[in-house]
Amino acid sequence: MSLRLRLLLLLLGLPLGVGLAYGAYDVYAGRQEARQALVTRIADVTATLAPAFTLALDEGRDEHLRQLAQRLLDIDEIDAVSVRDGDGEAVLSLGETQQPPAQPMPTQGTLQEHAQRWRWLHPLGTVNTDQEAADDTTAYWLDVDLGTTALTLAFYRQLAGHGMAGLVLGLLLFLLAYPLSRRLTRPLQHQIDLLERLNDGDYSARLAPRGARELATLGHQLNALGDHMMRLREDTQAQIDQTTFDLRESMETIEVKNIELDMAHRRALEANRIKSQFLANISHEIRTPLNGIIGFCQLLGRSALDSRQREWLEQVQTASDNLLSLISDVLDFSKIEAGKLELETVPVDMVALVDEVLGLQAPNAQRKSLHLLGLVYDDVPDQLLGDPLRIKQVLTNLVNNAVKFTERGEVVVRVMLDDLSTTSTKLRISVRDTGIGLDLASRERLFQAFSQGDASRSRQYGGTGLGLMISKRLVEQMGGEIDVESESGEGTTFTFSLTLIATQQRERLPELNLGGYRVGLFEAHSTSRRTFTHLLERWDARVVSLPSRDACTTPPPEIDLLLLGLTQDDLRPREIAAWREVLDQCACPGLLLVNADPFELPDLALPHGGEITTKPISRRGLGNAINALLTGERESSHTMPEASSLAPSGKVLVVDDTPSNRLLVKELLQDRGLTPLLAGSGEEALAMAHGESISLVLMDIQMPGMNGVEAMKALRALGDDWQWRPIVALTAHALEEERQQLLRDGMSDCLIKPIREAALDTLLKHHLGDTVDSTSDPRPTALPAPPPDEAPTQEAQNDTAGDELPVVDMQLGMRMAGGREALAHDMLSLLFEHLDESEQAIHAAWVAQDAEAFHEQVHRLNGACRYCGVPQLALLAETLETRFKAQGLEACQGLYAALQTAIARLREWQAQHWQTVD
Repeated sequence: MSLRLRLLLLLLGLPLGVGLAYGAYDVYAGRQEARQALVTRIADVTATLAPAFTLALDEGRDEHLRQLAQRLLDIDEIDAVSVRDGDGEAVLSLGETQQPPAQPMPTQGTLQEHAQRWRWLHPLGTVNTDQEAADDTTAYWLDVDLGTTALTLAFYRQLAGHGMAGLVLGLLLFLLAYPLSRRLTRPLQHQIDLLERLNDGDYSARLAPRGARELATLGHQLNALGDHMMRLREDTQAQIDQTTFDLRESMETIEVKNIELDMAHRRALEANRIKSQFLANISHEIRTPLNGIIGFCQLLGRSALDSRQREWLEQVQTASDNLLSLISDVLDFSKIEAGKLELETVPVDMVALVDEVLGLQAPNAQRKSLHLLGLVYDDVPDQLLGDPLRIKQVLTNLVNNAVKFTERGEVVVRVMLDDLSTTSTKLRISVRDTGIGLDLASRERLFQAFSQGDASRSRQYGGTGLGLMISKRLVEQMGGEIDVESESGEGTTFTFSLTLIATQQRERLPELNLGGYRVGLFEAHSTSRRTFTHLLERWDARVVSLPSRDACTTPPPEIDLLLLGLTQDDLRPREIAAWREVLDQCACPGLLLVNADPFELPDLALPHGGEITTKPISRRGLGNAINALLTGERESSHTMPEASSLAPSGKVLVVDDTPSNRLLVKELLQDRGLTPLLAGSGEEALAMAHGESISLVLMDIQMPGMNGVEAMKALRALGDDWQWRPIVALTAHALEEERQQLLRDGMSDCLIKPIREAALDTLLKHHLGDTVDSTSDPRPTALPAPPPDEAPTQEAQNDTAGDELPVVDMQLGMRMAGGREALAHDMLSLLFEHLDESEQAIHAAWVAQDAEAFHEQVHRLNGACRYCGVPQLALLAETLETRFKAQGLEACQGLYAALQTAIARLREWQAQHWQTVD
């Protein structure tokens, strides 16, 4: 609220408030006085006439009584007069009377107020109503109704008079207060305006002081403030000018320094590039003669050497291996430093990977009699995507260090599931040893390049200190973290996490089903004993624990297999004789796992059959050995779902809606000794799966009706072997994200169209193992299919790029058909056979603007052209499908016209040349 408004309210409100208070009091007092005057008057009149009323009642003169009542009624304030007895009943009533009064009746004159009408009750005394009975008397009251209209009118007149007086007073006060408030607030407004101008930067503004002394003093102070701000601005501007000048000089200096730094940075980058290139070149240059040295050392080791010469040769071999490892580490280090280390995304089997790492480190562990174990927990999925080479590199480095720094005890690798989501799997991998351990200072510099926990250890154990740094960088590049827990003399545990792509969210299936076989287990090493017990029970075996060798001497007769874990202490002549006696007395096959070098395996006869092998043994190797020993008793119950057992029939189901594609895959499979089963749709494939023993499925993805992914899921839903039966996606789209999505959907692998024979051989070998006959084709080796980057599939070419390509290229068709001229001829025939149908379907979809049907028909034509020597039509079909997927149907107008032209040219070529070729 402004000061001016406050002054107006004060000057107007205070006098008006006092006047209103006085007027209200005056009105209230006048009303009370008029009321009291009325009551007094009525009381006096009724008191005066009361004796006359009493006498008239006593004498029974009704006419006189009425005259008395009329006299009262003639008074202006009286509206009605009644004479009432003790029960309130009216003896006489003039005017509009009220209801009878409430009982009991008053003993003296009383006023009763009811809204606009008042009632005055005055007792008249008792009257003898029966002359004969002197004691028969009755009391009477005079009831007078009073109207208050006159009082109300007088009140309003008085109220109106006071209101008019208040309005006049308010007007006079306003006329007085308004100029006064303006006189007081105008100097303040001028001062406010001055402050606003000063705040806006107008420091030259000044004020002419006027008004009261206080206001004039304030004006002088404001003028002084303006002078002070003017001086401050001048000083600030001078400082800014000086600072700007200094900053400009500094910027020039910095610019010179930046140029020098940029030149130095360029020189450093160039030097780093030259260093990385030098490291890569020198590493390759050194690796070449080093491989020769290692190879000749191996050849020399097979010749007859005396003990001293063999010892020297082993030293050369060890030094060469260390040098080769150092070269690999330096090369990886240079790649990491240059940021050129790329990760792959391929299937990863953690069980096989861990077993392979432990197998490589087995000789070093066996020389020290260390127990080397790999534990992959059951909830770790078996279908993951990642870079197995780099994971193996990290794990190999950690296991190698653990074996190197451990003289006795064990090295245990554990792979555990840390987190499982819809698209990724987080694993936690630990490597624990019982070696020399690390103190705090050593742990802090552990992951630095060219640094080890203790400088003296490099002399004792060897190494450069690059391995752990490279492992740390690899783990971080794969989205994980690595950490170490250790105490000096108490062993070390390295733990790192990995985030891999999950293709299926299910636990690993058991590798073997032993169907309740009883296996006697003797293993002195507690961790190995628990591991074998868990694995055998998971394979549905009944494990009988044998705590000592004596227990092995007399095992229960119902044991089907004896599994023995031996150490180097058991290889002494006396111990060998004792174990030979045990095996002679045992009535079942025996599987001996010896923690020793293969050359130190004992010469033990196994009278009831069996096998002697070394530790560590892979899970698959253990399963194969147990399966081989028990197959003679129960062949049908002990089959492992490996590649060799998944393909007993060699039948491959080929599912593709394009006849030419089916024909080509059929020829390729027959050349490899396999039996192809052909299906033109997902529904047909599902029907054939019920009646055939199928080893592998090659599934096209985009098919009408049930597509490839839906057909794959329907086959998986059949249960039994179909849960792990390999189903490979045949797709023309080689984008990595599409491939990963197919693997996440449940496909076992992907094969890119056009099919390259080398890729097909690798895939068949991986999924079918030894059932593939890669040498069954007596014909010459086919010409290699063109690599993907040479195929005409780039959508970046314009709509008329196909004009530069030949309409038909039979040499290209032969390459696509793997060098088979007859097959190329048949596939081109199939294309001509269905060309009219394809063109009509594409045209109908285009006219109807049916995007889904258009995409389906163009995709079918694209697939049909991939294995035929029609480069012009193949390019346009591929480009049209790619543009449709990227921009939609609206962007395909030009390409559609070009496709029609290419089809017309192909028909012209057919009309001119096909009969001759045929």
